[in-house]
Amino acid sequence: MTKKVRILLADDHKVVREGLRLLMTGQRDMRVVGEASNGKEAVKGACQLKPDVVVMDLSMPELNGLQATERIKDACPEVKVVALTVHEDPSYLIQLCKAGASGYVLKRSAGDDLIRAIRAVAGGGVYFDPAVASKALSVRAGESPNRNGPRRGQLSEREKEVLIRVAWGCSNKEVAAELQLSVKTVETYRQRLNEKLGFQSRTQVVQYALRQGWLDEASPSTRHSK
Repeated sequence: MTKKVRILLADDHKVVREGLRLLMTGQRDMRVVGEASNGKEAVKGACQLKPDVVVMDLSMPELNGLQATERIKDACPEVKVVALTVHEDPSYLIQLCKAGASGYVLKRSAGDDLIRAIRAVAGGGVYFDPAVASKALSVRAGESPNRNGPRRGQLSEREKEVLIRVAWGCSNKEVAAELQLSVKTVETYRQRLNEKLGFQSRTQVVQYALRQGWLDEASPSTRHSK
């Protein structure tokens, strides 16, 4: 008898989880072993149940999908993560890859795509939505989707440290704790960065940091301090 892929579903919408459960239970080689309605529950469930694959929504309370993925891969590296999301911005894919995710599927995709992704990562492979993956490769090559985006400015070492942590998804409080600054000072640095480089969104911050090669190393320790 073929061993079934054990799956944990993490999404803050119950109706979505119910739909995913029906999709998974309709597969002979898959079994849903648990559900989570927020990021913290996802981490706890992954550590306790040790599923083969976690299907992870990105926009969740408590911890978002990126933070939950980082913690799961840190505590249970053998557990695979497939991100299921509405986000088509390549910066999300790049961050998830750095966090250790093995798959990235858009919610608008057909159910067969998610099934294919789960089977691929459970077998030790990867699966990334082709459209988002191609955009991500362009960003990594230095071709920003917004060609009129911010140009590189002269940053101080401290400004660079703040920017990198913001790009990794750290909150102002986390940045302040890591760099031993006040939250107000961090807010001032972020405002200064936005003015100096013309940032209007966090996505631009991520893209800028990627083009500079500043996210090629492990993320700051604050990503695990909660």
